[in-house]
Amino acid sequence: MRAMIMAAGVGSRLEPLTINVPKPMVPVVNKPAMEHIIALLRGHRITEVVANLWYLPEHIEGRFGDGHDFGIRLRYSHEDELHGTAGGMLLARDLLLESDGWESTEGGDSSGTFILMAGDALTTANLTRLIGFHKSRKALATIGLKRVEDVSGFGIVVTDDDGRILRFQEKPRPEEAESDLANTMIYVFEPEIFEYIPSCGQPDFGRDTFPLLVQENVPFYGLALDEYWCDIGTLEKYHESHRDILDGKVGLPLPGEEVRCGVFVCDGTEFCHSVTLRPPVFIGEHVRVGKDAIIGPYSVIGDRCEVGDNATVSGSIVWNNTRVGQGARLVDCVVGSDCYLAAGASLGEGVVLSDECVVEEGSVIRQNVRIDPGRIVKRKVARW
Repeated sequence: MRAMIMAAGVGSRLEPLTINVPKPMVPVVNKPAMEHIIALLRGHRITEVVANLWYLPEHIEGRFGDGHDFGIRLRYSHEDELHGTAGGMLLARDLLLESDGWESTEGGDSSGTFILMAGDALTTANLTRLIGFHKSRKALATIGLKRVEDVSGFGIVVTDDDGRILRFQEKPRPEEAESDLANTMIYVFEPEIFEYIPSCGQPDFGRDTFPLLVQENVPFYGLALDEYWCDIGTLEKYHESHRDILDGKVGLPLPGEEVRCGVFVCDGTEFCHSVTLRPPVFIGEHVRVGKDAIIGPYSVIGDRCEVGDNATVSGSIVWNNTRVGQGARLVDCVVGSDCYLAAGASLGEGVVLSDECVVEEGSVIRQNVRIDPGRIVKRKVARW
């Protein structure tokens, strides 16, 4: 069976983190979000995968190549401009349906059924169950759904008791919502779905294709997923997903060794004996942590980072190859790759520092400031 990962978008809601990095490559506990999607697909014996590319495609191709190192066969649909969600899939039609270039998989699905997933979601969805439901209903299309508390931030799907989709509500007010089932952008399709996608413009599933399926009364279903799902396409959700992982709500296996309850440490990491680790915390490979430093709770430290003496990292996500100087203080923030925070630097709640930034000694960055790649923050209270 084949799958498509939607990986072409810009990820503007995650800026400034996505100025240098496409959103499928944004790290989630030190692995790109798309790598977690690939692992999920492989776990459900889906190993023939197509990804559409447009924004910074070289990052994705450079990481995954032909997919061999990740246990899949991966091919790419390059877009010269964004074609919309449904339009991007239409452009990849031949890759999804043709037999050339793919090796047959023993025991695989030869019916042409395929699955589509967003490249910027974190989920442990039971794809086998979703596909089985789709087959049992003889559906043309099936949406994976997730119950949410705040319907106002999602496309909401209304179904009958058998799961047949009746209508959609786009980010309704709570008092107007007819359902609490959100569209996860996990879709199972039959090849006939391409007949319902316009060949011009930038057709969108929610705006163009799905309303037409309802109007035409084709077998179109939704299934509520029991497993974890989070759209990490915003900074708030990105941070929330890491807290969920460290709380064990996701069910995502963490690499490294759990040296004590809730403290995960990967290979090659060195600590001074006086370091304080406050669980839950995840520390990547080849990290160096100085004396009397404090890390956690709810912190994720990237590979090859340095945390200096007496530094504090609390509730923060730090990407690879970043140096946190002596006495620096990070609280509930995100710091990109290859940054240098000098001695005594301080980053407050909600700060997002993109890649290759320098924060000079003693500089203070107040709450909710977002800084683009390559900036130098001088020694003063930074104001943007």
